[in-house]
Amino acid sequence: MPIDVKIKKGLKLNLKGEAENSIEKAQKSKTVALRPSNFHSLVPKMVLKEGAKLKAGDEVFFSKYSEKTRVVSPVSGTLKEIKRGAKRKILDVVIEADEEIEYKDFGKMNPLESNSSDVKERIFSTGLGVFLNQRPYDIPANAEDTPKAIYISAYDTAPLSASYEVVLKDKIEYFQNGINALTKLTGGKVYLGVDKQSASVLKDIENVELITITGPHPAGNVGTLIHETEPMNRGERVWTINPEDVAIIGEQFKTGKFNAERTVVVTGSAAKNRKYFKTIIGAEVSSILKDYESNSRIISGNVLTGEKVENDGYINFFSNTLTVIPEGNEYRMFGWVPFKDNDIHSASKTSLSWLFPNKKYDVNTNLNGEERALVVTGEMEEVMPLDILPMQLIKACMAGDIEKMENLGIYEVVPEDFALVEYTNTSKIEAQEIIRNGLDIMITEVG
Repeated sequence: MPIDVKIKKGLKLNLKGEAENSIEKAQKSKTVALRPSNFHSLVPKMVLKEGAKLKAGDEVFFSKYSEKTRVVSPVSGTLKEIKRGAKRKILDVVIEADEEIEYKDFGKMNPLESNSSDVKERIFSTGLGVFLNQRPYDIPANAEDTPKAIYISAYDTAPLSASYEVVLKDKIEYFQNGINALTKLTGGKVYLGVDKQSASVLKDIENVELITITGPHPAGNVGTLIHETEPMNRGERVWTINPEDVAIIGEQFKTGKFNAERTVVVTGSAAKNRKYFKTIIGAEVSSILKDYESNSRIISGNVLTGEKVENDGYINFFSNTLTVIPEGNEYRMFGWVPFKDNDIHSASKTSLSWLFPNKKYDVNTNLNGEERALVVTGEMEEVMPLDILPMQLIKACMAGDIEKMENLGIYEVVPEDFALVEYTNTSKIEAQEIIRNGLDIMITEVG
């Protein structure tokens, strides 16, 4: 029997700009970029120099502090440029792609017929290990660790996010093979979260502990699933991975090739051609996004946790969503007056639109206010399903109080768990950034 997770606290944010469930092939990206900042805390050490020739699957850089954490090329081609910032920090590694991708052959391997150490060695030595993230801290998994469990959420409840039913439509065989490989990495269970209300083919996946999810966002967050099944304690490790990355692992074991295909959905009210596109990891935004309104913001990811990118930039390494919404640089006259505008969303019911629960909103990036003092209103707790005190934890992170952070549950959370807190709180604080800084303190001081 599957584990049934029902979440009541949270927020269902209905936004305009949903994509149709059709898939087409995106224009070929002439270049791709690997961005070290996509792998938090990873300090890159380059293996190749500018001008080097490489195949898809060849190592490009590895972590300064863990040589087994390797990032490989998603395409074959030429290492065109290593973009650097202050103090020669590597910002982007840009690869000019060949017309036809040539793959490095790792050889086929059946994970169910292989021992755990061989499967683990295969995953981390061939660059697949960077798809695995560690909790606590939300950093790349360490090959020396053995997690107590592995979690996959195939139900993204964030607004306008990709549907993994569509993303994995023709990859179920590879997804199952990837699950088989993941079972060799842990002595515990591999958990798979799916939408309870859908007739999902993922409910038939074998070798997993199925979690059926109901409730508003953040019901589908991995952190919510961990909290409801095996809550984190100090010293424990849990690994997480995105569903399409499981399929990439499974395909590499099945064929011996690193096929870095990424299915990206274009959503948002300011996007014109809203559908799913098959592209490559790190592809140019312009190869996917062709038609959108001017004065818009492009976000690699969803509206709550994604990062701003430019049309001449590149998609995030892990992202399956490209969201385009109006830029919030046009301010409303007397916007502070309650009930003045009833076509905007308000979690605190200062707009009469709350009387229409199924109404869809055309949001922009305007914060509708500036940062102000933290006030105890209980609004943070209303959207936090985890058994923690969000305001107190935020204050402890701001103060850098390690003991309080531990007591208040810092090991259980990552920035995305505070996305709704950031969206709804009247103090307009950057809650996700504060939690990220708190986690970085814990990495430095506790490890």
